Order: sequence, then C-alpha cells, then structure tokens
Amino acid sequence: MQEEPARRDIRTIGLVGLAHGTSHFFHMLLPPLFPLFVRDFGVSYAELGLLVTAFFVVSGVGQALAGFLVDRVGARPVLLAALACFVAAAAVAASAQGFNGLLAAAVIAGIGNSPFHPVDFTILNKRVSSPRLGHAFSVHGISGNLGWAVAPMFQLGIVGLTGSWRWALLACGAWALLVLGLMLWQRDAIDDRSPVVRGPASAREGAPPAGAFSFLRLPSVWLCFLFFLFSTCTLSAIQSFAGPALAKMYALPIATTAYVVTGYMIAGALGMVAGGFLTHRGLRLEQVIGLCLAASACLMALVGSGVLPATLALWVAALSGLGVGLAGPSRDMLIRRASPPGATGRVYGTVYSGLDLGFALASPLFGAILDRGHADGVFYGAALSLALGIGAASLVGLGVAMSGRRVAA
Repeated sequence: MQEEPARRDIRTIGLVGLAHGTSHFFHMLLPPLFPLFVRDFGVSYAELGLLVTAFFVVSGVGQALAGFLVDRVGARPVLLAALACFVAAAAVAASAQGFNGLLAAAVIAGIGNSPFHPVDFTILNKRVSSPRLGHAFSVHGISGNLGWAVAPMFQLGIVGLTGSWRWALLACGAWALLVLGLMLWQRDAIDDRSPVVRGPASAREGAPPAGAFSFLRLPSVWLCFLFFLFSTCTLSAIQSFAGPALAKMYALPIATTAYVVTGYMIAGALGMVAGGFLTHRGLRLEQVIGLCLAASACLMALVGSGVLPATLALWVAALSGLGVGLAGPSRDMLIRRASPPGATGRVYGTVYSGLDLGFALASPLFGAILDRGHADGVFYGAALSLALGIGAASLVGLGVAMSGRRVAA
C-alpha cells in the first residue's frame, strides 16, 4: 500500500530535521565543557577556542567538497557516514588525556558536520512535495537551533548525575548512534535516489548560468558571505564564552550561566517561527534584518555594561537570541533574491562557508578576550559583530533593489 503524500513528507521532514539538529548538537560537543577542561588539563580559553576553529575549518573546507560527493554517490550514504563520524568523535573526546585528544575529536566531528547542508537540502528537494517544501526548510532551521539549545543542558545534566564530563561525552556518542540506527531503519524516507516528482522546475531554477564560477564576480554574493561571517561571530561568542563571561561579571555559578546558550537558542527558534511571517508582509528585507539585529545588539551591550542584576542579565542575554531568530527567514530570502538564475546552489554553498569561517575566526579571538579578564568584551564584541552584519545586509538589499529597478526599466 502506497504511503500518503502528506505522511511521506512529514516522515522525511522529521528525519532530516532530526539529523540536522544532531549536527548542531555536535557543534557543541566540547564548548559546554570548556571550564572543566581548563580545570583538568590546565589549558587556556584561547587554546580551547582553537578547538572550535579546527572544527569549523575542517567543516568549511569539507562543505565545499561534500556537494560533489553527494552528487556522485547520493545523499543518504553520506548522511550515514557523517553520523558515524559523530559517534567516533564523541568516543575520542571521552578518552582524551589532554589538548591533543580534544583536537582530534574536534577534527573528526568537523568531518562529520561538513556534508549536512548539501545532504539535507538534496533530500528535502527530492523527497518533499512542493506545497510542504517551505515548511520543510523552516523545520530544518529550527531543528538546528534546538540542537544547539539541547546540547549544554544534556551534557551538564549528565555531568551533574555522574560527576564526570567523560560520561557526558559518551552519552553524546550514544545519542548519535541512536540517530544513526533510526536513519538506517527509516532509510527509504531519505533515499534521494528515488525522488518524489513535484512537477517542472521554475524558470529561475532552470535557467543556465553564464559560467560555472561567474557568480563569484557578483558583489552581492560576497556581501552575503560577510553577513554570515559577522553574524556567526556573535553566535560563536555566545555559544562558547557567554557562560564563563557571565560567571565572571555577575558572580553566578557556571552550572547556571551555561544554560544561557539554551535560552538563547530557544529564543532564536521562537524568533524563526515568527520571522517567517515577516517575509510576507511586503517589508524591505534588509530593514527587517537591521531592526531585529539592532535590538539584539542593544541587549548584548546592556549585558556587557554590567548594570543589570545578575539573574536579569542571564535572561537578557538569552532574550537577545530572539532578534537574531526573527531576522533569520528574511536573511535567507534576501540571499535567495541576490542569487543569479541557475546558481542558487553554488551561492548558498559559498555564503554558508561564511558561517564556518566566522566560527573559526571568532572563537580564539573571544577566548583571548576572556583570558585577559575582559568578560564584558565578549558581549560588546558580539554586539559589534551584529552591527557589521547589519551594514552588509543593508548593502545587499540596496543591490537587490537597484537590480530590480533595472529589470523593471
């Protein structure tokens, strides 16, 4: 008996969302445990920031190559291999005896993380019918935020129960193994070699590009890249160092401040849900992005000022994720509008590499700021990064508007 289209789509969307959430969960394999590594291994926060750099350098380079691999062998086997890398990374991290062991785990996890965007979007585009494709992309984005949000809570909960960060890392590996088993069981729902026919492609999607690499000459592509880079610097600061910074500034226990990442990601996910409606209000996308990110930047600067009561500072830091989440759908739509016909996939691949580079550059920088005793610099730097992102988005929006007027003329 043939499966109903709606049920089939929901199954595929759910599995891809779970896989994407797991990849974001493994972005946070090591950062929530940084204070414990400092205690046990005597390393600095700047050194630990290099672990994040290694992860995202490997992931960024791998992401550019993974698209070719997915096209050659299919998305499903690449997805299964990526999840297996996460299992291995958790096992290596759990057995680490110092910085080098953690570095090896970060590299293996980066390899596992690298193919998720080409894998996920290939499966969704080939397996999900057109009426539900927009919802599929929304679930994909929100699941990533939830993966980021759950990781610190999950790991610190295991540490609290067992007293050992090694058990927390082994539990992360068990989670990846469980997801891998589910993907194998439901492998027919993520089989991109048996696509669901959704009708002819749009004219925009089917238009041939002027040249395979001609899109690299477009200023809008690099402005979108810079927007991702700057906004990701903010995310890196919050994910890796907001907890220790709040602990130093407001004399809060690490066990409490670590949950600011969870709050930030949950607020971001709620913002994404609401932000999807803003893209259909006829508003200028760059204005939506600018207002939302400016609000988040102000909240981060307020936390950095040190004038708030301790508990309120924790809540305000988490709430700053709402504005970033609200801007997310408008950001993705703006990048889509800036993409030339026939080059959407390559543009998104290039732009998303700005995310990896942002993580790679920002982590050691913010780690060094914290090592030098400038905990407030974590929040001021995050606010400045958002301000630079607003500038890049404004220039992209201006370019798109000018292009639209030339076409209309």
